[in-house]
Amino acid sequence: MRKPMTKSQAARWGIVATIVFTVLVVMGFRKDNPFNNPYEIKAAFRNVNDLKPKSPVRIAGVNIGKVQKIEPLGDDGNGAMVTMEIDKKGLPIHKDARAKVRPRIFLEGNYFVDLQPGSPTAPHFKEGGTIPVQNTAAPVQFGQFLEMLQSDTREDLRTVLREYGTAVSGEGGRGFNRSLKYQKPAFQNSALVNDATRGKLEHDLSNYIAGASRVAEGLDRDPDALKNLVTDLGTTAEAFAVEQDNLSAALRELPTTLRNGLRAFSALRVAFPSVRRFARDFAPTVRSSGPSLDATLPFVRQMRQFVSPGELQGLVKDLRPTVPALVEFNRGGLQFQEQTRLLGSCNANVITPLNEDTIQDPNFPASGPVYQEAAKQFVGLGGESRSFDANGQYVRSYANNGNFASALGDDRFFFTDAPVQGVNPPAKKDGPPPLRPDVPCETQERPDLRTKIQAPPRQIRINQNAPGAAERRADANKRLIEWMQRDLVRNRLEKKYEIADEPLKASEIPAVKRTLEAGPR
Repeated sequence: MRKPMTKSQAARWGIVATIVFTVLVVMGFRKDNPFNNPYEIKAAFRNVNDLKPKSPVRIAGVNIGKVQKIEPLGDDGNGAMVTMEIDKKGLPIHKDARAKVRPRIFLEGNYFVDLQPGSPTAPHFKEGGTIPVQNTAAPVQFGQFLEMLQSDTREDLRTVLREYGTAVSGEGGRGFNRSLKYQKPAFQNSALVNDATRGKLEHDLSNYIAGASRVAEGLDRDPDALKNLVTDLGTTAEAFAVEQDNLSAALRELPTTLRNGLRAFSALRVAFPSVRRFARDFAPTVRSSGPSLDATLPFVRQMRQFVSPGELQGLVKDLRPTVPALVEFNRGGLQFQEQTRLLGSCNANVITPLNEDTIQDPNFPASGPVYQEAAKQFVGLGGESRSFDANGQYVRSYANNGNFASALGDDRFFFTDAPVQGVNPPAKKDGPPPLRPDVPCETQERPDLRTKIQAPPRQIRINQNAPGAAERRADANKRLIEWMQRDLVRNRLEKKYEIADEPLKASEIPAVKRTLEAGPR
């Protein structure tokens, strides 16, 4: 069985119902959601006409918000700041948004704010931000339009229409029709230029207007000169009319000129970074040129005196005996210069390319060009030196056992430690190429050192273990050691050096190196 509600429970439910009823009543009178947090933006207008708070804000005819409040700007009351609440369905609003006050019915009345949210590529408008006055507009009232049509204005309008009719009749109209296909790109570029005149910063347009006012004041200071300017413009226009055929031909050539100019500007744009770097690097030189010129002025003054008539007469007198000899030297130097030219051409076209060529050998791979490989022969000549005695030079060499014998063809043999891989360069049957001293070196064929390796001669493997070979080697080593010992005594070096009768092992090389670096003991 269900228990009856107590008095405390009934009181709580009554309070809850009262609160809910009060909220519903308030929402009904306010006609909005008090818990809603609308998106607010502002717009500055020069004139809002009869726009009222709670007037709708529309995008493409769809209500997306309402006017919250209107605040006057300035003491004259010509401007107004309009605060608008935007619903979520009207977001986002972009930085280049525009706002216009428009009438909802013809001949004015019931105004609303027509909002253009801007281009999607522009950044989003921050909440609380203000649309600038150059992006807002208000409708012209019908009374304001009628006030503009005074008698003198109507007469001027008739004159304009009459002259415009004369201009478009006949050849003028046909010319205007031909120009229609060019108007789209022209107006598009004009729109870009007009948009650029607004500037990027806040006061760019106002600064431009201030500068234009100064120009207008300058023109107004001399009315006669301004009249002459207008007269001269008329004369110039008449000259253009006379030369309209040539002007048309020049205009036809203008696209080609523009294309060439664009290519030239592109080339200049590419060259500008290098020019900037050169200018930065050249700046210290320019700054130092002043002191350099000041230091050079005394020298210039002395040189000016040196080339004065008095000095030149004495110089010419001193050089007079030398001039014939210089002329004879110049004439005789022609042959020397020609030979020098031939030598330089031979060196540049024949000798240098040969030295810079790389000659490969499969058995002895080249590690560089000819001029580097040729220098390696001096390493072998490092063992040859002068003894400064009557015996002349002596050569140190390393004697090894002959493991291979090659027959030379005249009852002699050539012994080598390793087998001969081949013969290079091979013997030519027709001998060396002929010497042609009558042909200039610069026109001769470049020498080619590439050859085909000839097969090695017949080689015989020497048996080092033949009967008696070990005894003969031991006897030769003994005699060599005795000779070296006598040579040390003869040169009085027996106390500084000693001779070992055992072969040097690979593990002993570091110790010998340290001993040689330390010097004789």
